[in-house]
Amino acid sequence: MNGQTIAILESRLGAQLVELIAKRGGKPVWAPALAEVPDVEPQFIAELLQDWKLKPVKAAIFQTGVGTHALFRAADALNMTEMLLELLADTTVVVRGPKPTGALRSRNVRIDISARDPFTTAEILADIASVPVSGERVVVQRYGARNVELESALKARGAAVIEIPTYRWSLPADTKPLLDLIAALERREIASVVVTSASQIQNFFEVAQSIGKADTLAAHLNATLVASIGPVCSAALLRFGVQPALEAHPPKLGPLINALDAALS
Repeated sequence: MNGQTIAILESRLGAQLVELIAKRGGKPVWAPALAEVPDVEPQFIAELLQDWKLKPVKAAIFQTGVGTHALFRAADALNMTEMLLELLADTTVVVRGPKPTGALRSRNVRIDISARDPFTTAEILADIASVPVSGERVVVQRYGARNVELESALKARGAAVIEIPTYRWSLPADTKPLLDLIAALERREIASVVVTSASQIQNFFEVAQSIGKADTLAAHLNATLVASIGPVCSAALLRFGVQPALEAHPPKLGPLINALDAALS
C-alpha cells in the first residue's frame, strides 16, 4: 500500500483491519463510526417463545451472527433454550450469510435455506420465494436496524412479520476520531477510506451534519479511493453522493483488503 494513509470506519473488527493494513504497508487511521448497543429484552423473548409454541411460525430468518448469539444467550438465561431448539426444528430456518450460519451450527440447528453470495436482502428474498408465507408468521432476527425492504416484501406476500431485536446501532460515544477524519479529508491527507457497512457512512454524515459539513463531505470522500465491502454498502455510499472506487467480491474483509492493496499499489 506504499505507505499511504487509509481511514477505517469499522468498529467491532477495526483492530483487525488496522493490523491487516499495517502489514500491507499502509498507514491506518481508525475512526469508528458505529457502536453496537445490546437491545435484548428478556421478557419479550420469553413471551415470543411461548407465543411461538402456541402459534407455529413458518420461517425464521437469521441475519447476523452477533444477533443470533445474543438470542441464544437470552434463551440460556431464561432456561428456554431447549424450547427454542424444538421450535426451530419445526420451522424453515433461513440464514443470510456465514456468520449466522456458524452461530446456528454451534447450537446444532438445522439450516434449510442459505442466502447466496453476496448475502444481501435480494438473495434472501429470491431464495425464499418458494416458501409459502401467505397467511403465515415469519420471525426475523433484526440486525442493528430494521430491514424495511425484507419486512415490506414479506408483508406484500401476505406474511405476518415478527421482529426479534437483539442489538441496535448508534453513534460511538466518542466522535472525536470522526471529526478528526473530516478535518484530515479536508486537508487531503487521506488516500483511501474503507467502509464496511451502510450504517457507518450514515453515521459519518450525521457527525458531519452536526458541524455543518455534510454538504462538503461527499466531495472530500470522492477525492479519495473509497473501498466498499459489498453491494449494500456501495448503495448507501451512492445515496450520499459518494462513488465507491472498488467493491469486494465476495463481500468479506480478505477480498476487500486484497482489492485495496492492488488498487493502491
